[in-house]
Amino acid sequence: MSKALRIAVGSDHGGFELKTHIVSHLTALGHSVEDCGTHSKDAVDYPRFAAAVAGRVASGACDFGIVVDGAGIGSAMTANKVRGVRAAACYNEALARNSREHNDANVLTLGAGQTTIDQARPIIDVFLGTACTEERHRRRVGMIMDVEGAPAGKDREVGLDISSEDIAKITERVKQLLETGTARPAAAATRSVTPEQLAKMIDHTLLKPEASSADIQKLCEEAVKHGFFSVCVNPSNVKQAVALVRGSGVKVCCVVGFPLGAQAPEIKVLEARKALREGAKEIDMVINIGALKSKEDALVLKDIRGVAEACREGRGLSKVILETSLLTYEEKVRACELSMKAGADFVKTSTGFSTGGATAEDIALMARTVAPRKLGVKASGGIRSYGDALKMIQAGATRVGCSSSVKILEEARMGIRATSKPDGKQY
Repeated sequence: MSKALRIAVGSDHGGFELKTHIVSHLTALGHSVEDCGTHSKDAVDYPRFAAAVAGRVASGACDFGIVVDGAGIGSAMTANKVRGVRAAACYNEALARNSREHNDANVLTLGAGQTTIDQARPIIDVFLGTACTEERHRRRVGMIMDVEGAPAGKDREVGLDISSEDIAKITERVKQLLETGTARPAAAATRSVTPEQLAKMIDHTLLKPEASSADIQKLCEEAVKHGFFSVCVNPSNVKQAVALVRGSGVKVCCVVGFPLGAQAPEIKVLEARKALREGAKEIDMVINIGALKSKEDALVLKDIRGVAEACREGRGLSKVILETSLLTYEEKVRACELSMKAGADFVKTSTGFSTGGATAEDIALMARTVAPRKLGVKASGGIRSYGDALKMIQAGATRVGCSSSVKILEEARMGIRATSKPDGKQY
């Protein structure tokens, strides 16, 4: 099963019966369902329930929404009045796929008078299982959001209730998107973190083949002292690391299929299960790079899914190492899509043992691609300074893997002190 989603559902009286079947279908798939009503066949007004579902999606409380009325059109119109919502009325699987791939729709509306439950199930499955990843489509979604955010004005051109000044602003914004190839909010470019926040984003890493027991002990002591999120070690070091960090709150992360990723899927699953049994809480597995480049997507999917399922069974998180320095743009996107489909929790740039490490451009691409499923993004490989780490976080990284963690944290603390007044307050 793909990653469990939070889904808001709603209907009017005409869609109540179909909605009931949809709730059962979603629950059977393992998704978390929030039923916004109606709860009977008594006559009600569909806009109330469409607005309730749209509000849950817009607030971030739910990942997707599904609304049912007689035709699906009125609910789509209502939901699209809520800022941040892109609702699509779909009557077949092709429309569902198109609405996600091309428009990044986050609310699906169905017509009970047009769609049976047998027809609705595959439409819903396609809608929830498809992502908007192509850059040209994402740019156009950004244009939709820009139009949504523009205030109404006196001038009307081409049927748009937007002033000429607003049109000029939108044009400039679209130009920026086309030049940069990203719709990343401006706030992300200025994102900063405190040393304490940074420490909680770091996987303190030691994966050198010559690492001794004394080296692992030092790694764990540093992680406990500085409050790093985890220590990342090779499989043979998991037991020692678990014992050393026990009771501290520091987690143990273990690499699997490291560093080439060329092992059989079954071997990676065995590695992951053994590490989880020994106390690891996170597994960083290397993707089968050759299979990905050969477009053997079924093999890659099986490879990732096996480890992801083992992690779910062992109450751990799974991260997929793409080794981005060896991949083309299309391969990076496809690897992220397969990771989402397989139910992974994170995508990660590099092993640190190949031809290159993390780049801000790759982090931004990965963050955009996995945004529909809200996967984490881990930057690793070549991160040796506070500036390197901050650059990755600003690009969209939610976790940073590095061996220079102590040095990075010291630099972060020095930076904070350098910008403080004598009374300790920030300038």
